[in-house]
Amino acid sequence: MASEKKITELPGASTDSSDTEIETRVPGGLSEKKLLRKLDLRLLPAVSILYLLSFLDRSNVANARIEGLTTDLGMTGNQYLTGLTLYFIGYVLFEIPCNVVLKRTTPKFWLPTLTLVWGIVATLMGVTQNLSGFFAVRFFLGVTESGLFPGVVYYLSMWYKRSERQYRISLFFSCASLAGAFGGILAWGIAHMRHVGGYNGWRWIFILEGLLTIVVALIAYFFISNYPVSVSWLSDDERSYINARLKADGDATNDEQFSWAEVWVACKDVKCWLYGFAFHTMSLPLYTLSLFLPTIIKDMGYTAAQSQLLTIPPYALATVFTVVVAVVSEKYGRRAPFVIFTSSLAIIGYIILLSNTNPKARPGVSYVGTFFAAIGIYPSVALVLSWPANNVSGQTKRATANAMQISIGNCGAVIGTQLYRPATSPRYVLGHSFALGYLVANIFVVTTLWWILNRENKKKSEYLAEHPATKGFHDSEEDLAQGDRHPRWRFNM
Repeated sequence: MASEKKITELPGASTDSSDTEIETRVPGGLSEKKLLRKLDLRLLPAVSILYLLSFLDRSNVANARIEGLTTDLGMTGNQYLTGLTLYFIGYVLFEIPCNVVLKRTTPKFWLPTLTLVWGIVATLMGVTQNLSGFFAVRFFLGVTESGLFPGVVYYLSMWYKRSERQYRISLFFSCASLAGAFGGILAWGIAHMRHVGGYNGWRWIFILEGLLTIVVALIAYFFISNYPVSVSWLSDDERSYINARLKADGDATNDEQFSWAEVWVACKDVKCWLYGFAFHTMSLPLYTLSLFLPTIIKDMGYTAAQSQLLTIPPYALATVFTVVVAVVSEKYGRRAPFVIFTSSLAIIGYIILLSNTNPKARPGVSYVGTFFAAIGIYPSVALVLSWPANNVSGQTKRATANAMQISIGNCGAVIGTQLYRPATSPRYVLGHSFALGYLVANIFVVTTLWWILNRENKKKSEYLAEHPATKGFHDSEEDLAQGDRHPRWRFNM
């Protein structure tokens, strides 16, 4: 972005001739690099653990299914799909309200509270006795998990500069694929508890993983931090330094009150809708893969136990790929070309899956397709989800844009939960074809967004060339109120 003025507010620090470079020595002798490492170690593990548990508790139903969930509850395959759909309906309906609550409370209260409540709901899944109970628990699991991801994205935007957020959000999101790998080996082990206490193995998957979430949530009240201005583990010099670097970079230090007018500003911005559609076109492939991969692999001819274990390698490789792509994307300061590249890898994966006309005769071919799908989908989603945190200003508008993105995006997941019907096994032509089509649409949406962002940056450059005396982003309350509409704000592409 673009504040063009030097950072003179840093206590004890100096600036060089660049308008955007900060002296890397923090008062008290701590380097900026070490300060960032301190923030990373304090903030990222805490929220990443919560997100890992969130993704584990929403996707372990896929592991439970092949351990007898549908048989014990007397569900048809299509009724099971309805339960998956209800989760995302609850998720979408309560996305924006949950972010409004975060804005009006604090992360230290709201994030652990959400985790505690969904942990209780997830545990209840293990004692569900009928179809109605399954439907109710899935819906309320979606409601209680809806606020975590957009809340954390907004939370990180209050700690890190724009150029630093994408890598952190991608690391945070990599826990989604890590949860897939972790969930596979957990399900394989827990399934051996079948008949313990008179419960089948699938019940213990929900009960033990839900109880783990509850325990972590209670501890989280002590390890989740609030914003830089109030945490006790920063010195006064460090707090002042963080405040100054954020003030020069964006709006994170503004004392902005919640405003419905800013919510409406976000709703009128076409870019906010495109961020949403960029995730919409990725959420269908993302959730169909995470919710159906164990079943897809099992229908290649493997046993339930083998299928649980075979989900681990694609997810593990996707985790590594997500981090690597995030690092390279951050280095070059680009999002769109990397999303297009990784989405293209996923397209190759679904072409392989669709081209194999007999998965049971040639399971290795389809299994290779799942690798391409995973290593393409997860990095793309991570990059897409980090975009609004980098590009939207001020605070209420950004919180709204983040919530809009997840709400619009998860409508794709709602559709996806109805596609992998038992009648289409083992090729799943309907589901794979939709995923392939959505990935192609993702490339179109991302290309359009790239073009719009580039066009707006050019317009701002032309305006500044004609009005070189234009004030900096932080020169007045009026300038701050313009947010990302300010002429000196630059969009990351």
